[in-house]
Amino acid sequence: MIESERTGAFGPAPLSLVTVRIKVRIKAQLSLSSHVSGLILAGGLGRRMGRVEKGLQLLRGRALIEWVVAGFRPQVDELLISANQQLDAYARYGLAVLPDVHRESGGEVAGPLAGLHAGMMACRHDLIATVPCDVPFPPADLVGRLRAALLERSAQVAVATIGGRVQPVFVLARKDCLPALDAYITSGQRRADGWYAGLSSVEVSFDDEAAAFANINTLTDLKRMEGRNEAT
Repeated sequence: MIESERTGAFGPAPLSLVTVRIKVRIKAQLSLSSHVSGLILAGGLGRRMGRVEKGLQLLRGRALIEWVVAGFRPQVDELLISANQQLDAYARYGLAVLPDVHRESGGEVAGPLAGLHAGMMACRHDLIATVPCDVPFPPADLVGRLRAALLERSAQVAVATIGGRVQPVFVLARKDCLPALDAYITSGQRRADGWYAGLSSVEVSFDDEAAAFANINTLTDLKRMEGRNEAT
């Protein structure tokens, strides 16, 4: 309450001082909530592309990972890459490259949640956002909108939706969800929506930017994207 802010041992504080106190408090809260680590998920096997390293495939003369870095880096305070193959190639982009800790019994990758797990273990900040390496033009306000919803609802996870369908690799999560994620993966579970179900989560509609979520799964998709304007 402003009344309690203005009352002190020597009577009410000047309104200007109250305003400064409120501004400082709000600024501190925003500062604490604004630090976000970003994680580009590039740890898959590219099966639908013939098991090529998807993030290193060229689109308009640049690797897919380069497009994602360009669009995602301005939204976060730290940027990491989740990858399990050609680690040296990804390291050339000057970012930390994180192989999965969790693997299937035969050594196969365990899916995007394993990438998120590695990211949570390594990230510096209390919030971590993810995007996949095969969506070259992610929304410029992705992290901002997810963060606003997460903080407003005091949720543990915020996830993007398109047309009511969850986009499970476009998430913002609190780092302190790591123990729950580790236990979930260790139990043999892999579905992202199953993990969210055990947490407080909020869904954020991006119907107004659906085109920005267009992904590249096949070489045909890659050729089609060559002729697409990223602004549409």
